[in-house]
Amino acid sequence: MAGHGAGADQADLRTAHADSRAAIEPGVLLEREAREADGPHPRNPAATSSPGAGHRAVPEAADPLRTCFERDRDRILHSTAFRRLAGKTQVFVFPEDHQRTRLTHALEVAQVARAVAAALGLDAALAEAIALGHDCGHGPGGHASEDALSPYVDGGYDHAQWGADVTLAPLNLCAETLDGIRNHSWSRPAPATPEGEVVSWADRIAYVCHDFEDAVHARVVDPEMLPDGVRFTCGDTRRSQLGTFIDAVVRTSARSGRIGMDHATADALAAFRDFNYRHIYLRPDSVRQAEQVIDLLRALVEHLLATPDDLPGEIREVEGREAAVVNYVSGMTDRFACRSAVQLLGWDAERLPRGVGGAGSGP
Repeated sequence: MAGHGAGADQADLRTAHADSRAAIEPGVLLEREAREADGPHPRNPAATSSPGAGHRAVPEAADPLRTCFERDRDRILHSTAFRRLAGKTQVFVFPEDHQRTRLTHALEVAQVARAVAAALGLDAALAEAIALGHDCGHGPGGHASEDALSPYVDGGYDHAQWGADVTLAPLNLCAETLDGIRNHSWSRPAPATPEGEVVSWADRIAYVCHDFEDAVHARVVDPEMLPDGVRFTCGDTRRSQLGTFIDAVVRTSARSGRIGMDHATADALAAFRDFNYRHIYLRPDSVRQAEQVIDLLRALVEHLLATPDDLPGEIREVEGREAAVVNYVSGMTDRFACRSAVQLLGWDAERLPRGVGGAGSGP
């Protein structure tokens, strides 16, 4: 997926979402010297406003010090769901010391999103809140968890929707934050705010670059394997790649008044992502690992539905047990899910998914 054209009047623009509609004031580009100058940083007129306590499902009093989006960022950062991302797969199950987890991915997305939002005069706190929360609905074992849990959810399990509407619902976040989390995936409708669209780009930029770097370190791929067009456009190091893609979003958005990327750089990003799919995400070891994750998670759900006494007491009493069980299993870390399979299902450790290079997955 290489993004979508924005129409004849903006022929050199790609957007992340087919129905992208967020518009910003063109020409606003706050480079370093402008941000270092005395006085408040100028805001783009299209930046999402943050009045009082914000638009929340349950009304609250405003905080005397923080904006509503700063409060959302802080709530996500301190939440159990966010902490558990440290134990969830990004690409490799049971990541080794220098490989990304779902948590470090969220932090890198937040850095990219803040950089873009700040340069465009948008609300950086809102962009950061969306970025930190965007993957909180992910289950253990990476994207395979969505396939595993989909049979138990009407319409299928989508980590973006589940994260906004179930996992993070107890935090009473602002509608704009939840919208950005719910719609960050390019296959979803466009977010309602320009900050949300910034995160859609930041997510793809971050994971394409850091997943490649992790795969290089794991000797799954070699930098020389990158297509010439990708290497020519953005180089073969994460530093040059991130710099190229971030700069393209900032300068294209500032020039056009839409959140997007020029065609040449968008094509390079799409080719880079396609390379990762072919050589990293869909390599035989990854497919085999995904199949193991699906078997494990479905077995856990079936067992817990049939044997509710094995559920924690607070979940056992909840109405709508199937949704509660799905939420319980999706919240598990990789190791807790594997440990549960050994303890509850009697699985042998050899049946569990294993990390890259055959690293043990011992519970």
